[in-house]
Amino acid sequence: MTSVLERFLRYVKIDTQSDPNSESFPSTAKQRDLSNQLVVELLEMGVEDAHLDEHGYVYATIPSNSSKTDIPVICFCSHVDTSPDVSGAHVNPIVHENWDGSDIVLPDDHTQVLRIGELHDLDKQIGNDIVTASGTTLLGADNKAGVAEIMAAAEYLVHHPEIKHGAIRILFTPDEEVGRGTEQVNMAKLAADFGYTVDGEAVGTLEDETFSADGVKIIIHGVSTHPGYALGKLENALKIAGEILAALPKDALSPETTEGKQGFIHPVQIEGIQEITTLGFIVRDFTVAGLHEKEALLQGIVDKVLANYPNSTAEVIITQQYRNMKEVLDQYPQVLENAVLAMERAGLQPIQRSIRGGTDGSRLSFMGLPCPNIFAGEHAFHSKLEWVSVQDMEKAVEVIVNLAQIWEEKA
Repeated sequence: MTSVLERFLRYVKIDTQSDPNSESFPSTAKQRDLSNQLVVELLEMGVEDAHLDEHGYVYATIPSNSSKTDIPVICFCSHVDTSPDVSGAHVNPIVHENWDGSDIVLPDDHTQVLRIGELHDLDKQIGNDIVTASGTTLLGADNKAGVAEIMAAAEYLVHHPEIKHGAIRILFTPDEEVGRGTEQVNMAKLAADFGYTVDGEAVGTLEDETFSADGVKIIIHGVSTHPGYALGKLENALKIAGEILAALPKDALSPETTEGKQGFIHPVQIEGIQEITTLGFIVRDFTVAGLHEKEALLQGIVDKVLANYPNSTAEVIITQQYRNMKEVLDQYPQVLENAVLAMERAGLQPIQRSIRGGTDGSRLSFMGLPCPNIFAGEHAFHSKLEWVSVQDMEKAVEVIVNLAQIWEEKA
């Protein structure tokens, strides 16, 4: 069988970066390069229905090998795309075997250094095998570690029929990094009862709660006139936008000033001319009430600034993005209970926590597939310092196999 490391090293060399400015789906055609390869590998290992659909999703089924007929169908899901934040082209993965704890200086850019004390969880990896990129790209562990782990677990289950399990669905999605990962999922085709995204960080983590998320667009309509004759007439939309940004709280309610369960208002885009300017924000909180409070605060800032510009107007458009999956998961405690047991059987101490972000599981949960997130071992994602431990990936494979077995046992 192919090890999870072999698979991972192969997958990260395929550029699958998504594009937030693309109107196509998937947003980049190159994501299909990996997806097509995954289908070939699944077919070769004996997963007969593996296929890539017209939207770039990989679907596959490992049939039940149990005599029981009431086993819930379980889905394991990861995304193939990598973040637009850092290049994913020409990734050169490096395995630092039996790492001794010393600084890891990446060879293609010596300013990129992994150091204990600067990177979360790195101090727990002494003696393990650490995989990094070479310094000029991200690694792609987010989420090709999860892809490799699901593939390795699938091969293990196919070749070990003594491990009894129900039907297992595999789903690999495009465009998760640009917020469109579940946009075209065919839930009827997937036909799963419960799921797990394999897209988490430190070994043993189990995430059952995400932010609730909205997008806010503010379109400012100013008053344009020739600047040479603008006295008492010009109301510059660009300046109005600047005043709105300047009025945001300085020591609270921003990503750089919050942690834990604190939400934020975060400007992400500005575009315009003096006549019309658009501001884009993301708003995050763990409760919908918290979202509405922050959106009301933002509306209040807009109103206060516009009071000084009597001939200008602003449209505030709020778009729902995703909601806290805990609202759904609390109704199905067995999904988390089985994940905890699967980790304990792998010799791990489960760490249940919230995500200051979202996953495909957020939307899948509200689409009818309760779907928490389990660890893949990825760290420092969306950066050139991204890394993963081989031993953590192996534990993730073990947990996936355990989960398949536990759902059958409890049926």
